[in-house]
Amino acid sequence: MTKSKWALLALAAAAGTAQAGDFTANIAVTNNYVWRGLTQTQNEAAVQGGIDWAHESGFYVGTWISNVSYATDDVYSYEHDVYFGLSGGDDLAWDVGYLYFNYDDDADFDFAEIYGSLSFSNYTVGLNVLAHTEADEPMGRDYSFGDAYWVYGDAAFEVREGLELGLHVGYHDGDFVEDFNGVPDSYFEYGVSLSMQGVTVAVTGTDVDDPGPDDPLGNDDIRFVISYGMDFEL
Repeated sequence: MTKSKWALLALAAAAGTAQAGDFTANIAVTNNYVWRGLTQTQNEAAVQGGIDWAHESGFYVGTWISNVSYATDDVYSYEHDVYFGLSGGDDLAWDVGYLYFNYDDDADFDFAEIYGSLSFSNYTVGLNVLAHTEADEPMGRDYSFGDAYWVYGDAAFEVREGLELGLHVGYHDGDFVEDFNGVPDSYFEYGVSLSMQGVTVAVTGTDVDDPGPDDPLGNDDIRFVISYGMDFEL
C-alpha cells in the first residue's frame, strides 16, 4: 500500500470519529529542509505542511508533505509521510508509533520506521528503527527490521519570555542509511536553535567527512537554517 493510500484511509477513519478528537494543521517554509543533519533539498528552500488528528485517549494519526531533491537528475520531487501512534504520561511523557516515508513512484525507496520517545521536564530521548522498505528489490539488498536506527536527545529551555533555546544531538546507523542518504553508514548530527513566534533560526552540522568537490549536497558543512511555521485548529 502506498503512502498516499495510508494517509487517505487514516484520515478518513479519523474523520469518522472527529467528534471524539481534534484536528489541527500546520504549514511552514524553510530555506533548507534538513533531516537528521542532512539536506533533503540540495540546500534549497522547502514548503511543508500537515494535518493531525488526536483523541483524548492519546491516540493520534497524521500526514505531512514537503518538496525534496537529492540530485540534479533524480526522480524525487516530494516526500509524503503518514504516521500514527499513542502518547501519554504526565511527569514522564511517552510516545510510540509507526511512521511511513513515501516518495515519487519511480524512486522505489519508500520506507517505514517504528519509533518511541520519553520526555521528562525539558529533556527528550528517542529511538527510530527501520521497520521495512520497498528498496529491497531495486537496490539488490535484503533489508530487515532493525537494519538501521536513529537515536537522539533534545533539550528545550525558555531563555526569556517567548524565546526558546533548543539543543539536539543524534546518531544514525545502518546500511540503509548509506544507501538512502549517500553518506557513511553511521554519523553523528547536532543542532542549536532559537525559536520565537513561529520563527526558528538553527545551526546544524554532522561529523560526515568531506565527500569531495562533486558532491551537490555538502552534508559535511555547517548549515544555517531559518524557518517560519504556523499551527491551526480545524
